[in-house]
Amino acid sequence: MKTKFIKHNRKVNNFYNNDQEIGELKMKYDSASVGSEVKRFEDMPLSQKTLNGLLDSNYIEATDIQRNGILPALIGKDVMGTAVTGSGKTLAFLVPVIEHLFINKWSRSDGVCAIVISPTRELAYQIFETLKRIGRYHDFSAGLIIGGKNLKYERNRMDQCNILICTPGRLLQHMDENPLFNASTMELLVLDEADRCLDMGFEETLNAIIENFPTERQTLLFSATQTHSVKDIARLNLRDPIFIGSKKDNSKDIIPILLQQNYVVIELADKITVLWSFINNHLKQKMIVFFTSCKQVKYVFEIFCKLRPGTSLLALYGSLHQDRRIAIYNDFTRKSNVVLFATDIASRGLDFPTVNWVVQMDCPEDAVQYIHRAGRTARNKARGESLLVLTPSEESGMIRELRTCNIQIQKIHIDPKKLFSPRLKIEAALAQNTELKASAQRAFLSYIKSVFLMKNKNVFNVFNINFESFAISLGLAVTPRVRFLERLSKKKNSSVSNSLDEPNNFMQDDSDNDDFLSVKRIDHDLVNTANVPIDLPKRTKVLTKAAVAKRAIRKKIKINEKMNFDDEGNVIIDKRRQLQYELPTDYGKNAGGINIEVAKRILSQEDKYDKERFRELVKYRHKKQKDKLKKLADEDPKTDDAYSESDDNVDLTWLPDPDKIYISNPKRAEKREASQINIDDREERTIKKVKFTSELSLNDAELIAAKILSYKA
Repeated sequence: MKTKFIKHNRKVNNFYNNDQEIGELKMKYDSASVGSEVKRFEDMPLSQKTLNGLLDSNYIEATDIQRNGILPALIGKDVMGTAVTGSGKTLAFLVPVIEHLFINKWSRSDGVCAIVISPTRELAYQIFETLKRIGRYHDFSAGLIIGGKNLKYERNRMDQCNILICTPGRLLQHMDENPLFNASTMELLVLDEADRCLDMGFEETLNAIIENFPTERQTLLFSATQTHSVKDIARLNLRDPIFIGSKKDNSKDIIPILLQQNYVVIELADKITVLWSFINNHLKQKMIVFFTSCKQVKYVFEIFCKLRPGTSLLALYGSLHQDRRIAIYNDFTRKSNVVLFATDIASRGLDFPTVNWVVQMDCPEDAVQYIHRAGRTARNKARGESLLVLTPSEESGMIRELRTCNIQIQKIHIDPKKLFSPRLKIEAALAQNTELKASAQRAFLSYIKSVFLMKNKNVFNVFNINFESFAISLGLAVTPRVRFLERLSKKKNSSVSNSLDEPNNFMQDDSDNDDFLSVKRIDHDLVNTANVPIDLPKRTKVLTKAAVAKRAIRKKIKINEKMNFDDEGNVIIDKRRQLQYELPTDYGKNAGGINIEVAKRILSQEDKYDKERFRELVKYRHKKQKDKLKKLADEDPKTDDAYSESDDNVDLTWLPDPDKIYISNPKRAEKREASQINIDDREERTIKKVKFTSELSLNDAELIAAKILSYKA
């Protein structure tokens, strides 16, 4: 009883201490200063539990985005924050979220208070791990809701979480399918990498999510490249938002100062050689290599593992299982000398420590994508280097776009003496492994498709690619067919041929005798094939076996029915394949499908018929066996005579005389006599064991009597 009383007193004291601390914090909000005057988290009006969590995680000094963004968010203002990559935007919105729950005395039974939406699973996982570190001393609960995890486990625990860190697709799935999820209690919405969440890829999903949120809420948007669209602000119901950072994307605000930016121009066929040589010249450094598609990352990772460059290799792309992706993320974070091949899922928000190089092997879609890729290095005031690899056709357009964003990038040249081509080894590996060859073919096609689907045709033109040399660089002896381009060229040729048949657009010219008919175009130009979108044929719905069976039943089609005919042409009916039970009139007329009760009755009757047929079959086999045995018994005396005659006719004169052999050796003779006595004794015993019964037939009895008489003789 005494210990319970002490625990109760502690709870009461904590309750009154929390109330007193909350009152003091609210008073500090009005008088707190914002900006350069605040240098440490201790100078901010934060709870002691939050300060302890920050101190344990070695977060002492606040960055610019944290100094300018935390206090307005604590007051309840909507914030749109833009800052350099690696400047601590995660803490700028997590600290206000934690303090909001603490000030409002939020408990686990109160439901969801804050939702943090991230565009990628890895970024959501990173935010969740940061929240666990800095919020360890608080009593509220948090959950990570991302794809690839156990949906049932998440469904049963979502109503117990106060903070949800999630991806848009998984959150919308719970809103549609989970009856336990209730977003009406939400008071705070956070969008990390807001420009990516609001773009066309997540537009429909995010619109559906926002419809389920209450209109009266606080919204925080953070990204390195922020959106300033009035349409986006209206979609999120932002009320007088505070802009932190420049409203215009300036390179000083979005590119780290200590990041050294370089680019190199090479042919597409030389990319593998350059990458192999670059890795071999930087074996003791940590780097990220970006490709456009998952299949490219998969193939390059597999072939480089075969070649063994001398450093650790990892691959991170979207088609991997989520647990595997998290394991790769943690492995890359922990190692110091490693190469990570990745798609753009690793380009946003992920905080990889001490990355020395970021190599963009494929040209980014635009300047924004370049900024986020390059921002994986030179984070937290550390030095880093970025290398952009461009082809000659991509150079002018991409560099012009980077210059318009005030991104100063320097062109460098590669020393040919340091290039080592692994082409022969790659070709040998593909010749031995068919799966690796198929992976190379998929990588080839995925790159062609990615270039074709890019919007900026001034930079990306699929018709400038030398398919044959690119295939050879991947180790392929034969260039794969690009079928969608073949269909496009056929469509283009058909459209041109159709236009040749129009008399209004062309005229005949008989001025030259050499050309009997010369056609000249007079009113329009040829279509620019580089910008013609492809019209792929619509995919027809795949029919399942169940659907095909239902269609056959509905049309009364008998599939794979075998029919046999006799000599007169009549159909031979196999009763084993026919139902012996007469079908009731209501069977098959049920609108809902098969009548289960009638089907059970039919099966039970068919079982009875099958059992009767099986008994008849067993009786027939027994009778046939008896007839066979009887026939053998009738023919037995004849066979014995035949055997005896055959034994008499056998010539045994060539065998030696046994009496002479055994007389020469007395011991052998004694053994032979003893064995002969034993044989005679056995024959007498067998004769005594023969019993006569009345059950024997007449023929059997005669056979036994004949054998006995022969033994006595």
